Amino acid sequence: MRPVDPTTTSGAPVAARAARSPSRAWLIVFVLLLLGAWTATTYNRMTQAQQAVDAQWAQVESVYQRRADLIPNLVAATQGYLAHERALFESLARARELYAASSGSPQRVEAANQLQELTARLIAVVEQYPELRSREVVLSLMDELAGTENRIAVERRRYNERVRDYNQLVLGVPRSLVAGPFGFKPRPYFQAEADAAPAPVTH
Repeated sequence: MRPVDPTTTSGAPVAARAARSPSRAWLIVFVLLLLGAWTATTYNRMTQAQQAVDAQWAQVESVYQRRADLIPNLVAATQGYLAHERALFESLARARELYAASSGSPQRVEAANQLQELTARLIAVVEQYPELRSREVVLSLMDELAGTENRIAVERRRYNERVRDYNQLVLGVPRSLVAGPFGFKPRPYFQAEADAAPAPVTH
């Protein structure tokens, strides 16, 4: 009986396994590189979407501030004629102070909604006095406020669109696997109060 030559039996499979090992290693490296590239791309997209949300919120706050700056001018132009509306003027002053002191989008939105409601009430009162309404300075301020309210509505809609795009990235699978570890969280939509007053209408 001939002795078995190990190089002709077990040697061949060993050589084949050795030849396959580098291939598997390269495959693992390739997969890891793809995963890393996808993670980096996803992270960058989420960062850009988050920055777009923040930038659009800054636009909302800008038009909010424009309205807050116009209100004292309208009050000054009408206060002497509407002395009996002292309570309304005081409420407007407090609401404006509350808006200026608020921080964070939820508190800011709540304060802005209150200011919008009181401003609409003042304009409704002014509308009852044609002589006052026809004054050039009052009419100009009311026109500016009406334009500002329309601008606020546009910027709020754009903000919600940015939030929608960002949330789709953060909550979508498998992108949510990247969002969690890197601290990306869904952002709330802008929700105006259901009974918030509409933009003032001037004539």
